[in-house]
Amino acid sequence: MLTERGVKVAPRTYRNWKTASPSRRTVADAHLTNALRETVGTAEGLYGRRKMTVHLRRHGHDVAACTVDRLMRDEGLSGAVRGRRHRTTMPGGSDSRRAPDLVDRDFTAEVPNRKWVTDFTYCRTWAGFVYVAFVIDCFSRAIVGWHAATVKDTAMVTTALKMALWRRDHTGHPVGSGLIHHSDAGSQYTSISFAETLVLEGIAASIGSVGDAYDNALAESTIGLFKTEVITKGNPFHPGPYKSVEDVEYATMEWVDWFNRSRLHSRLGYVPSDEFEAAYYAHLSTPQPEPSPI
Repeated sequence: MLTERGVKVAPRTYRNWKTASPSRRTVADAHLTNALRETVGTAEGLYGRRKMTVHLRRHGHDVAACTVDRLMRDEGLSGAVRGRRHRTTMPGGSDSRRAPDLVDRDFTAEVPNRKWVTDFTYCRTWAGFVYVAFVIDCFSRAIVGWHAATVKDTAMVTTALKMALWRRDHTGHPVGSGLIHHSDAGSQYTSISFAETLVLEGIAASIGSVGDAYDNALAESTIGLFKTEVITKGNPFHPGPYKSVEDVEYATMEWVDWFNRSRLHSRLGYVPSDEFEAAYYAHLSTPQPEPSPI
């Protein structure tokens, strides 16, 4: 039959092919392909080639990056791609007094609860716009506080900050002195009410310049991930469409939990934020050897 259809093959070649076992590469590719297909429709399905390689290795697969790239391309899989972000920052009046920029584009921290950045974005729903504010710790990139509301006022960003303070207290690592709270120059963050909240909590206010995303780059980056991985259609955190603020709250809650507990962060050595912080506190609690006498 093969010969009749123009396939030039010898009988011996066909018999060897029929009785031969699959190659090691074919078997390995099949296992990896199944692992890739299992991520479809899950949060890990948002990963691109690089993070997918780390994800598979963390789950026991000895795989090269080029192999993941080849198999994802064969399966038509790709990570989430960020889109454009609309402007939500409305600067305060020209006569308003703003806090200085204490961060100066340095979004790193040696210890937790030393430097927080914050920002908010919007989501369209059937009931109208919903705004979501986030507070991020620069040490571990963890989202320590968030809040969704239908009005982008000072109360929204204040609630996100108070959630962050409560969560740190609840986990046994309360905020001490020296915390810097950095934001853009939006009217919500430059208001007198929000400034008073920071003073009462003993937090130093820091505000970047107007219309400069680099002055709050870490918060902008986290907002971009949220828009790409949660708000866009086909995300694994909500079947969609978003009808109300409750839908956005539920999807945000699931995403933040995954973001902190499971999402791999390249800046942290491809480990989740909670794991990175746990390693830090474990190191602090480990007795250090005393120096030997001279």
